[in-house]
Amino acid sequence: MTPLAHPPRRAVRVLLASIAVTATATALLLAATPTTASAVDVFGALRVPGAAAFIVGHRGDRAEAPENTMASLERAMEALDFVETDVRLSRDGVPVLFHDTSLERVAGSRHSVDELDFDELRRLDVGAWYGAEYAGERIPTLDEFLEALASRETARALVELKADWTPEEVRTVVDLIERHGLRGRIVLQSFSLETLFAVQQVSPTTPRIMLIRELPAEPVALAERLGVIGFGTTAASVTAVPGALEALHAAEIAVLCYTLNTHESWQEVSELGVDGIITDQPSELDQWLATTAPGT
Repeated sequence: MTPLAHPPRRAVRVLLASIAVTATATALLLAATPTTASAVDVFGALRVPGAAAFIVGHRGDRAEAPENTMASLERAMEALDFVETDVRLSRDGVPVLFHDTSLERVAGSRHSVDELDFDELRRLDVGAWYGAEYAGERIPTLDEFLEALASRETARALVELKADWTPEEVRTVVDLIERHGLRGRIVLQSFSLETLFAVQQVSPTTPRIMLIRELPAEPVALAERLGVIGFGTTAASVTAVPGALEALHAAEIAVLCYTLNTHESWQEVSELGVDGIITDQPSELDQWLATTAPGT
């Protein structure tokens, strides 16, 4: 979940002030539209310090299979309540699961996803870099992933819309969610304010999370302005704003931390009382929680 450019806390405050002054009547109306699902509806009771957080498999189970492939995602869906994945649009407008801007790291191509049509993307091998046993893995479509998710009654997903999406582009994702009957089991998330506003415009009842490297001084105001049910942020950000977690929980807004892969970081956020931990090591985290928080 590598962020794009993220404004510091002061910049977020300035941005909020600017929005409050310059937003159009339409935007103000949208901001007042509540979501039908709350954080409690989606994630269950919000956590208290020391309570076990729920586990989110980052790009599936990256410890066992290549990220954002069906092999990785299906492993996570079988074992976890939540799986996280990333969506980009191909040049011809097909939503596909892929994280990086460039295809080079996992597919050996210097192109970006949006420079190739889906048929071209589909020919790329995104598994061989991880291990010979995964050679031939292909970039999945969002449609394929949602079909697999729908077949598992308890599986849910955090779906990150990478970069900036227009309302028309967001509609393609919302339509797929509706087609598969997954309303309430999919949470859309983004670092992009433009994308979050687009989701709010197209489908204000779709649960959504704002991804942000640093929480602002008044995170509840930001959450209410955007109509989000939670924030995905860093552990350092939660500790840097005293009282933020408590204020968010009082407003029934969830806090998830990414991407944590060590016992020390798991211990830290568990003591804080964050609601979810996004990790590349979901099986190990599950075992750690079973040891440190028996009964989970």
